[in-house]
Amino acid sequence: MAVPSLASAEEIERALAGLAGWARVGHALKARYLLPSFVDAVAFTNRIAEVAERLGHHPEWTVAYRRGDVSTTTHDAGGLTGLDVQLAAELVGLAAEVGARPSGGA
Repeated sequence: MAVPSLASAEEIERALAGLAGWARVGHALKARYLLPSFVDAVAFTNRIAEVAERLGHHPEWTVAYRRGDVSTTTHDAGGLTGLDVQLAAELVGLAAEVGARPSGGA
């Protein structure tokens, strides 16, 4: 698989305008979600894994009780690519489906 090309700063900023709860932090896109319970956070984790496997792009994900922190970057490219934006966009939709809400502080 070819290494995707880096997205420009302008492309990332345009994308972030439609990605509720996501922010650029250095060479990564990050978000924090609050879920109703620990069980819901773990279930959300499993759904994220399904999306990541389908895209072939795997984020860093940490669960602490009802909170989930997610970070994505394209290591092979050395920064942010369209894959990161696509993953973040899919997680925004997934979060809405499972009742996760962005809580800032990513």
